[in-house]
Amino acid sequence: MPPRSLEVGPAGIRAARTIEILRTERGLSQRQLAGRVTALGHPMSNTMLSRIERAQRRCDADDLVAIAEALLASPLVLLQRPTAT
Repeated sequence: MPPRSLEVGPAGIRAARTIEILRTERGLSQRQLAGRVTALGHPMSNTMLSRIERAQRRCDADDLVAIAEALLASPLVLLQRPTAT
């Protein structure tokens, strides 16, 4: 069986965009959000977060839940179509 592709699919791209929108709406830098995620027990550097937001790194379920918690949002919100407010 060939290895699974590491490309970011449509849901990952939506999540990436929504994470960036929510982070900026809350006035957080990538470094601050990564710090919040790390403080919740899921180590994440600002470089990792940047790559997730640019859809250059897959956001796995653990990443998604931790980022959502740090943004005070539901993981489902991160998977929905992004809407700028």
